[in-house]
Amino acid sequence: MSNQDVLRWMNQECHFFCAPVVSGQLTRMVGLTMEAIGCKVKVGDRCKVEQGDDSIEAEVVGFDRERFFLMPIEPVQGLSPGAKVTPILDGDQIPVGNCLLGRVLNGAGQPLDGLGDIVSNETLNLEGNIINPMQRAPIRDTMNVGIRAINSILTVGRGQRLGLFAGSGVGKSVLLGMMTKFTDADVCVVGLVGERGREVQEFIQDILGEEGLKRAVVVASPADDSPIMRMRAASLSTAIAEYFRDQGKNVLLLMDSLTRYGQAQREIALAVGEPPATKGYPPSVFAKIPKLVERTGNGPPGGGSITAFYTVLTEGDDLQDPIADSARAILDGHVVLSRRLAEEGQYPAIDIEASISRAMPQIVAPETLKAAQTFKYLYALYQENKDLISVGAYSAGSNPELDLAVRLQPVMKSFLAQGLDESHSLEESERGLNLIINEAMGAQRQNQAQQQNQTQPQ
Repeated sequence: MSNQDVLRWMNQECHFFCAPVVSGQLTRMVGLTMEAIGCKVKVGDRCKVEQGDDSIEAEVVGFDRERFFLMPIEPVQGLSPGAKVTPILDGDQIPVGNCLLGRVLNGAGQPLDGLGDIVSNETLNLEGNIINPMQRAPIRDTMNVGIRAINSILTVGRGQRLGLFAGSGVGKSVLLGMMTKFTDADVCVVGLVGERGREVQEFIQDILGEEGLKRAVVVASPADDSPIMRMRAASLSTAIAEYFRDQGKNVLLLMDSLTRYGQAQREIALAVGEPPATKGYPPSVFAKIPKLVERTGNGPPGGGSITAFYTVLTEGDDLQDPIADSARAILDGHVVLSRRLAEEGQYPAIDIEASISRAMPQIVAPETLKAAQTFKYLYALYQENKDLISVGAYSAGSNPELDLAVRLQPVMKSFLAQGLDESHSLEESERGLNLIINEAMGAQRQNQAQQQNQTQPQ
C-alpha cells in the first residue's frame, strides 16, 4: 500500500470516527409517514426516533428540500412533535452463514423461533450486488423440484425464475412446501411476505416439516407488519440466497408473494405523494419488482445458482392484474394454478395449458420436449371438446386425435395429480411422460394400420 493510500485511509477513518452525529426532530406525522428536519440523511438510511422512554426505527423513503420522509419499521406509539431523530450509522449489516439454516427470521434479520441470537463473523447488505448479464452462466442444467407435472412438462432449469400464479386458497403454499421438501437444491430460502400471520407457523410445522427446515432459511413478515418491514423481508430473502449462491451452492428461493411486495411499495409510494398510474399502482412498483427479481438467477460460470419461484396472487383469478402482467413479462416462465381443477379435487391444481417454462427447450432432450408438447396438445384438445363429449354430441371415430385424447384423459389426469407426501425425481417424471406418450402413439399407429387393412380391397 502506498503512502497516499495510507493517508487516504486514515482520513476516511478519522472522518468516520470523528464526524459528529447531527440529530433532527419530528415535525409531522400523517398515517404512517413521518416528516422530520435537521439532520443529513439519504434515501434508504435508517433513523431512530426517540421521545422519553419510547423509540422506534424508521427508514428514509423520500425528501422535499430540507424535509425528509420516514416510514416506521416498528409499530408507532408514544411519539409527538419534536421527537428526536438520529441517523443510525452502522447500516443494514445482517449476520449470515450456515448458522442461518433451520432458522426463522423477520424482515430485520432478527430470530422469531426463540432459538437465540444469530452469531456470525460474516455479514451482508440487503441491497446485494448487480451481476453483469454478460458474466452470468446460461441456464443449461435441470433442477428437480419433486413435482411430477413440473419436472416433466414444465421442466425447471438451474437459475430460472418462474411465477406461480394463483388466486387465494388454490394450494400455492402447499405446492411451495412440497418443492422445499423434495428439491435437490443445496439450500432453500423461503420468504413469507405479507401473508396471514397464522400461516407462518402452519407452513413451517405442517407443510415444511422438520426435515425440510434443516436445510432451509425462512424469512417471515406477516400482513400486520409495516410496509417497510415487508419489503425488507423480500430483500433479506434474496440477499441470503445471494450469499449461498456466492458460496457455490445451488439455491431454491421461494417467495410468497411478489404481489404483497408490490402492494407494500404502493403503500409507501402513495404515502410520500407519488401519483398512482396503472390501476392505483405508482410507477415505482413496476421499477422495484424487476430490480428484486434480477438479483436471482445464475452467477458466473462454475459458480452457484438461485432458482426462484415467486407466487403472484391473481385477485379474482384475473391474470391481467397489473402486477401479474408485469411479472409474467420479466420471469422465465409461469405456472398457473386453476381454481376449477382445485374444485375438482386435483392437487396440485396446475393448469398445464396456461403454463410454460421458457428455459425447457434448452435443457431437456428433444424426445422429452416432443413428448411434453404432445401431452399438452392432447390435454388441450380434450378440454376444448369436453362439453361436446359430456353431452354425447361427439361420435367416436370422427377424429382419431380426439379419440386418443379421450382414451388418455384418465391417465393424463392421474399423471398430473400428486399426493402431499409423494416425491418424483426428474428421471422418474420424464420416464412416466415418455411411457404415456409412446404407448399412446403406438396404439394409434396400430389402429390406423388396422383401418387401412380393412379399407384395402381383398
